Amino acid sequence: MQRSTATLALGSIGVVSLCAVGCAPNNADILHFLREHEHEVSAIEYRVGIPDAIEISAPRILEIDAEAQTINPDGKLSLRLLGDVKVVGMTAKEIAAKLEVLLSRYYTDPKVRVRVASYESKNYYVSGPFAASGKYPYTGRDTLLDAVMKSGNSQGSWRSRIKVIRPSHGDGEPRTIIVNVDRMIREGDWSKNILLEPDDIVYIPPTPLAWVGLRIREVLDPMAPVFQAYLTPAYVLAAKDVYEDDGGGSGGISLGQRPF
Repeated sequence: MQRSTATLALGSIGVVSLCAVGCAPNNADILHFLREHEHEVSAIEYRVGIPDAIEISAPRILEIDAEAQTINPDGKLSLRLLGDVKVVGMTAKEIAAKLEVLLSRYYTDPKVRVRVASYESKNYYVSGPFAASGKYPYTGRDTLLDAVMKSGNSQGSWRSRIKVIRPSHGDGEPRTIIVNVDRMIREGDWSKNILLEPDDIVYIPPTPLAWVGLRIREVLDPMAPVFQAYLTPAYVLAAKDVYEDDGGGSGGISLGQRPF
């Protein structure tokens, strides 16, 4: 058993090492990745969807000032004075402009501001055995570094080989790029800090050593109940020694002591 586990570990290290010796993305790869479909991405052009929530500010227009609403399933807002207003697919600035046009029937030179209060309609995803995996709200300003920071800073995460997987647009193939985030942070080269798109997947792989540890754990997990049965009595005895009075103490554990 020990020999087979060691063989698995050595073989795993070899496989991971070979996978790591790939070509890092060059500037052409980065530019291609960023420019393709870039007309659909803007850090300030988020378009609202269902069920995003927005807030309206119009100090001179009491009917809608400080109004906060979630976009209805039909893509509309229900506002006093104006009734149902379709806003789905519009930016905050476009919504404000539309409201100003509608309000001009009742007010002279109305001024309206709109902001997105809750991003619920679009997401991006983070995955990895040592990352805080899950879906995160897409705001239109999310970058690769944002996703990495939100995922946690586990020592088992291989941040020099982070993969961004972008789903296909239409009939095209999904696109993938690998970015060395550690180097990006170390050198301050923000040109590789990719602006994410909705439904992007950020995969944070384990380091080679952590990957080997996961594989070994898979081999040993079936034996965990056996180890637990042997170790539990030892843990109980250790706890008994710590918590029992030794005859000259205070009769319990003191500050600073650690039971194991």
